[in-house]
Amino acid sequence: MATFFDGYDGVLCDLDGVVYAGSHRIHTAVTTLNALIEQGVPVAFITNNASKSAVEVADRLTSMDLNAESQQVMTSAQAVVDLLAVKYPRDSGPVLVTGSPQLASQIEAQGYVVTDTATDRPQVVVQGFNPRLGWRDLAEASFAIQNGAGWLASNLDLTIPLTEGVAPGNGSMVNAVAQATGTRPEVAAGKPAPVMFTAMAERFSMTRPLVLGDRLDTDMLGAVNAGFHGALVETGIHRRADIASFQDVVVPDWVLPNLGALLREPLDAYRGRDG
Repeated sequence: MATFFDGYDGVLCDLDGVVYAGSHRIHTAVTTLNALIEQGVPVAFITNNASKSAVEVADRLTSMDLNAESQQVMTSAQAVVDLLAVKYPRDSGPVLVTGSPQLASQIEAQGYVVTDTATDRPQVVVQGFNPRLGWRDLAEASFAIQNGAGWLASNLDLTIPLTEGVAPGNGSMVNAVAQATGTRPEVAAGKPAPVMFTAMAERFSMTRPLVLGDRLDTDMLGAVNAGFHGALVETGIHRRADIASFQDVVVPDWVLPNLGALLREPLDAYRGRDG
């Protein structure tokens, strides 16, 4: 298998803040990833954004001239649906989806009845990012949880980088429901949980992948949880200066100014930790 940079044999790449910010393609990202793919390096994309399907994400990447297919993409929506299937039986009541139509469709495809109202007595609330969520959606989730429904979240990212700046992410909306109910989700399926990392590494036979991400609390911590090396890319939320605030939890193996650094020799200046 082809290798790159410090001998890694695959890429597990975040999207928001690494490949793009909103509708804006981040400098060097597409050319670098295409170059690695052309060299035979397997590249997979892992995103905590649950508002789009893998096909839609891949279509967006190809519209940016990135050579990507849907099998290279795993979203936290896919991860939370897999988790739902393990934890909740299909015949024990509907699922209240506080998220995108795509998330609801994926849950329905698994044989669950989907609802958007607490009056249907859902057995569980599944909450994922949707920029169109409103107060009523969060209220219905709160009512259902207060009535005894379980609660799964796709991810807990507090923010999301967009073209205009940094905006509230799914974690901020989860916190709104948490404040109303006095509880927290049983589990969040997305990063920093290791599930998506290990699943995609196995899918593409990566034995020493490098995780690329712009967040210390999700991408880099997720890499550690999966037993992989991580490179913080300074094109999104966190920078090298932020490591001091997280060093008791995670320190990235590398800190890169942008993805273009992957096509050069690894420099000591790129190291996030000693050794």
